[in-house]
Amino acid sequence: MEVLNFSIKRGQNEIHSDFAEREKIQGLKNLNVPNLRFGEYSDEWSLTELQKVATISKGSGISKDQLSENGTYCILYGELYTKYNSEIISEVYSKTELDAANLVKSKENDVIIPCSGETAIDISTARCVPFNGILLGGDLNIIRLKNQNGGFFAYQLNGKRKVDIAKVAQGVSVVHLYGEHLKQVKIAYPTYSEQKKIADFLSLLDSRIATQNKIIQQLQSLIKGIYDKVFEDISDYQKLSSVCTIQKGQQVNGEELSELGDYYVMNGGIEPSGYYDRYNTYANTISISEGGNSCGYVQYNNVPFWSGGHCYTLQNIKEGYHNLFLYHYLKAREKEIMALRIGSGLPNIQKKDLEKFIVPILPLETQVGIVDGINKIETKLKQEKDILSAYQKQKAYLLRNLFI
Repeated sequence: MEVLNFSIKRGQNEIHSDFAEREKIQGLKNLNVPNLRFGEYSDEWSLTELQKVATISKGSGISKDQLSENGTYCILYGELYTKYNSEIISEVYSKTELDAANLVKSKENDVIIPCSGETAIDISTARCVPFNGILLGGDLNIIRLKNQNGGFFAYQLNGKRKVDIAKVAQGVSVVHLYGEHLKQVKIAYPTYSEQKKIADFLSLLDSRIATQNKIIQQLQSLIKGIYDKVFEDISDYQKLSSVCTIQKGQQVNGEELSELGDYYVMNGGIEPSGYYDRYNTYANTISISEGGNSCGYVQYNNVPFWSGGHCYTLQNIKEGYHNLFLYHYLKAREKEIMALRIGSGLPNIQKKDLEKFIVPILPLETQVGIVDGINKIETKLKQEKDILSAYQKQKAYLLRNLFI
């Protein structure tokens, strides 16, 4: 792959390459060219329907319970949402021992896209399979291109064509994408040489995103390992009610919330339920979700916020306890807190049960040492997440501007 001059600065996205802007390419003419382009290309792109450059077929049935440790490599449609995060598949993970004679096999450069999904917009999850002989499971549309670059088309279908594909998908609770409708999707493409250069460039960015995700996962595993090591040998505990006051929040009318504001509202979820013009809880407070599917979720709030009716906060933490140590311990035991749930449809955690939850007794200086060590890793983790966010924003920008 050609090495492209690409760099990212923390806090500022920069692209350094041989890109030329649209105005420089077309002058005053209204040509079919993208907003951003490699400088050596100037020809107009072709506009047509997908069926003009590809044949579209379906995979054949392979279920999850038919996967095995040995056998022929295969891809199931659900894995496009969970295992394959880049448009060009670099490694196939699953195998099956089914007789491959009557199953559908990939041809190098195929593009696959699910036949069904939860939403119309998310169904546009195209992946290029750069290998021959991979078994392609049922509920997969197979786009077999004629003298075109599969990686380029996977990026295009996931970017500029995403809304177009959503428009032809059908269904409500389960959305279906039929080959007949996919054939009619309008596409745009340049010469094969330019297709390959665009695909190679975006693939290079994807490899950096994958590496960044691995760095983040390693840091998260390191924090978990510290949790396990530090908290496994503690012998003295007391009830949470002996350490602090557990206070339930105040419900706020949903009509009074806004998408932006001074103070976020925590009301039983992982994310804020909106913003409010007042706060009822000070900064540096631990909150625990009281109800809903995420009840038991533990969060440390660095800023003042509004604690809603489905949110517990820990108040009046007694002397001898570092609030961040208490947070880290509760976060490490989050699954055990979630196990306190009662109810089925909309579960909740009772205050009396949370009060009985036990927390360790350790010298304050030991708590401070643990907090300092974890905070250093979390600072590094935040930096790496910021870098990942910069890469992701750059990719979104490129998908918008490298294609028509």
